[in-house]
Amino acid sequence: MASKDPVIIHDPNQLAWQTIAGRAIADPKDLPDRLKAPPGAAAVCRAYPMSVNPYYLSLIQAPGDPLWRQVVPDARELSGTLTDDDPLTETAQSPVPGLIHRYPDRVVVLVSGRCPVVCRFCFRKRLAGRAAASLTDDQVDAAAAYVRAAPAVREVIFSGGDPLMLEDDKLCAALEKFAAIGHVETLRIHTRTPVALPQRITGDLVVLLKKFLPLYVNVHVNHPREITAPAEAACARLADAGIPLGSQTVLLAGINDDAITMEALMRALLRIRVRPYYLHHPDVVKGTGHFRPPINRGLSVMRSLVGRVPGMAVPRYVIDLPGGGGKVPLLPDYVVSSETGHLVVKNYQGKVFVYPEK
Repeated sequence: MASKDPVIIHDPNQLAWQTIAGRAIADPKDLPDRLKAPPGAAAVCRAYPMSVNPYYLSLIQAPGDPLWRQVVPDARELSGTLTDDDPLTETAQSPVPGLIHRYPDRVVVLVSGRCPVVCRFCFRKRLAGRAAASLTDDQVDAAAAYVRAAPAVREVIFSGGDPLMLEDDKLCAALEKFAAIGHVETLRIHTRTPVALPQRITGDLVVLLKKFLPLYVNVHVNHPREITAPAEAACARLADAGIPLGSQTVLLAGINDDAITMEALMRALLRIRVRPYYLHHPDVVKGTGHFRPPINRGLSVMRSLVGRVPGMAVPRYVIDLPGGGGKVPLLPDYVVSSETGHLVVKNYQGKVFVYPEK
């Protein structure tokens, strides 16, 4: 049998982003021989699509490694105790198609159903990788009309899918509609492309985005090995244009839920001018239970970061409450006891100190 390893015919860094995205693997049997799919992967794909572009595939070193586990289907996606595919009740909080209004001052608009890679742990697993989930022009107009009639909305967050998987003209048209609304003060884009398809961050795209400042970009990155030279260059293009960058990371069992990996990731992010923002505990989404570490594990990781990395490199560890309750920060407990006139506290090293209240 001929080897399937030559799936990357050319250096993916030299190809247009559309070409790289168009060569994404959608069937486990098409994975190269060195990354053979696990048993049951094909059955998983019938329920939850697979898509891995050649660039991200080139970063995977072996089956079971931290990047492989994020994108290759696993039979456990079809089992487990979690049964809700929309535990955050986004559908119930969607007054018009593709728009989620949970907090009074901001909305999320799911402009694109496409992703540079389909993450197996996605909290929108019901939508992930489905191009049909992208909004039509009429639906974008309806979302903008809703925001126009809601003066309390100050921020519009573009999500998906991945907004940057839209072609430049489509993206620009969507941004223009919301930027033109007088009470909208900021725009935000949530994207995985700088690390999963860095070729998407072209000079033309940066010029386009710069027109809409103040615009913020939050980059979804989960492992230090995702921060490659092309990813660093992509983030530099955005940062050099004056676009503030933040990170969103998901705490994933066996992938990044240890102190060493998380410290390396947060330091690397700060080095490339991406400010660590959120560390999300995985949501209680059907098909993702095997990615969920105990919350105490997350608190332990957070405790390890404090004092070991600069304060700017410490993200907020959050859970998103089922039923649409929103995000709640989780903090390690440093208070041992509260006595009259003073607190007894532990520092990041576990040493005990007395802190006077007056």
